[in-house]
Amino acid sequence: MKHRIVVLGAGYAGAYVAGNLARRLSPKDTEITVVNAVPDFVQRMRLHQLAAGQDIEAPMLADVFAGAGIRLRLARVTAVDPERQVVAVADGGGELGYDTLVYALGSHGDVEGVPGVAEHAFDVAARPSALRLRERLDSLDRRGEGGSVVVVGDGLTGIETATEIAESRPGLSVTLIARGELSLRLSAGARSHLRQACDRLGITVLEHASVEAVETTRVLCADGTTLASDATVWTAGFAVNPIAAAGGLEVTGNGQIVVDRTMRSLSHPNIYAVGDSVCAIGDNGRPLPMSCASAGYTGRQAIEAIVGRLTGRTIPRTKLVYTYNHISLGRRDGILQTVDDEGQAKPKYKGGRKPAQIKAGILTMALWATSHPTYGMPKRKHRLSAAPDATRERLARP
Repeated sequence: MKHRIVVLGAGYAGAYVAGNLARRLSPKDTEITVVNAVPDFVQRMRLHQLAAGQDIEAPMLADVFAGAGIRLRLARVTAVDPERQVVAVADGGGELGYDTLVYALGSHGDVEGVPGVAEHAFDVAARPSALRLRERLDSLDRRGEGGSVVVVGDGLTGIETATEIAESRPGLSVTLIARGELSLRLSAGARSHLRQACDRLGITVLEHASVEAVETTRVLCADGTTLASDATVWTAGFAVNPIAAAGGLEVTGNGQIVVDRTMRSLSHPNIYAVGDSVCAIGDNGRPLPMSCASAGYTGRQAIEAIVGRLTGRTIPRTKLVYTYNHISLGRRDGILQTVDDEGQAKPKYKGGRKPAQIKAGILTMALWATSHPTYGMPKRKHRLSAAPDATRERLARP
């Protein structure tokens, strides 16, 4: 009987793991199923560009996995039962059994905790919400009277969103709200470059401001400041899916799955977690941040662990590091900030067009790697994985 591998989520981490497992494991011995709620691959790192009005490619997952021997199940995961080793889905299909589960359901915008955010704010953590923001910005542009956009949160997502909207839609006024000093996680030089970029793009920066409520047309701060806002964009944090905690897996206080060095759940050893869903301790002894880079590193380690355990090979220890922040400031400017083993910004940084080109190259490579899971697969195995079930045994013979 084939070993059943089920991958929950086809974002950067899930699609990467599924494609690599398909390349490295025999389809005679394993069956890989990917469960995803939507039919296309979402370039989450480019959703701020989508919201700003740019066309962003969204390959169909059926095309991405074609020929890889991967079964695609379009459904929303509603529960995980690790004791029975099943996953419940919401499309009327009941349950999926597994022998090995890869949990890659990622994160979403944290819109809880501040009154009015869930009802009135937009976010760029998912494609539907980014498209709703785009429609709102389009309506403001069509009105021809300008409009005000308030971006709450000065993390990397907030910075990229504010600068992208300001550059793409110069008729709108953009305000970026920072809880403390603007982007303290950057070095002094990088912060100076960021301020210059905000000045160039006409972005108003409001520092040391805590938002206590969001209404339809305004943002209320704790110090009594009120900002008019035709579109409020919330980027002040991310939250993970609660399904892992509800299923009884050991999780951290924020719901991330607790794992060993190979991304294997401490409480349920046949479950692996990757991407934003996992609390992975990096080589510096600190948890890796939620990021695409972390998805790549945790995904690679999980792949090696699953392949090693299923084939009896030694499991290599792959790198778990976080060394750079790549920040786009529109299409023609950016910041490349190195960080040390403590996660603090190093004094040196690079700013300008070159970092913007590097960031664009990273995004292009990430999309290409995800869209070509059969790259490097031997031709004979490619034919086998793409063949109908009835012919696979014949093709597999020496």
